[in-house]
Amino acid sequence: MSTSAISSAAVGTAEPAAASRLRFGAAVRWALPSATIVALLIAAWEIYVRVSGVRPQVLPSPSRIAVQGWAHRDAIADNASATLQVTLVGFTVSLLVAWILAVAVDFSPWLRRAVVPLFVVSQTLPIIAIAPLLIIWFGFGLLPKILVIALATFFPMAIGLVEGFAAADRDARSLLSSMGASRWQQFRYVRLPSAMPRFFTSLRIGITYAVVGAIFAEYAGASAGLGIYMSQQKNSFRTDLVLAAVVVTAVISVALFLLTYLAERIVAPWAMESRPR
Repeated sequence: MSTSAISSAAVGTAEPAAASRLRFGAAVRWALPSATIVALLIAAWEIYVRVSGVRPQVLPSPSRIAVQGWAHRDAIADNASATLQVTLVGFTVSLLVAWILAVAVDFSPWLRRAVVPLFVVSQTLPIIAIAPLLIIWFGFGLLPKILVIALATFFPMAIGLVEGFAAADRDARSLLSSMGASRWQQFRYVRLPSAMPRFFTSLRIGITYAVVGAIFAEYAGASAGLGIYMSQQKNSFRTDLVLAAVVVTAVISVALFLLTYLAERIVAPWAMESRPR
């Protein structure tokens, strides 16, 4: 192998490594301010509990929450798994319905006038009041939890898609129309790609609401899940375990939130490139 070929191979290997280091450095710089604030708050919390002598039943220290959470990790993990399963199923159903209705609304002006106001009405329903009623009407199975999650997450995704489709570039649509493109072709090549940035923004909002909706549904009635686990520990005055479950809930929400960026990078990389930095 010639020297130039070896040099080219070395450069080709070094470029992905350098790009990976740059991405990692950017991620660290992005997360560092938030991580610093969280660390300072946890330290202040720990110091206050130790100095004030407040009872653990009232306010446990972060170290106690970590120790007791680890000691009960099996129970917490089992309930977290149940919550995650319900969240993913309910959110998938909500996502499919949002896409179907948003596409239908985009193709039908009459349907837009008829359905979009109902989207808004669905967001005004108080989930904390509706969840117990759904348990009464549909029992303790999966259906009421799916409905609660759908009510909590459907609106931002549906509106994000509807507005994203409507915001498509008029000149591009006119150009395709002048070239004889059908309504479906205009939708596929212009309206759908232009809606992706707004859709993924609304997806990130919806996925965090989904976890909260699952917790509400489990609080209202369930046999397993972080919501019912927190309710049981609250009744036993185990504030440390309640907060340990809260931490796990937050971790699940953040993990699902970050996964939307991975999905966006795979499905619509142009949407990430057009986002302000």
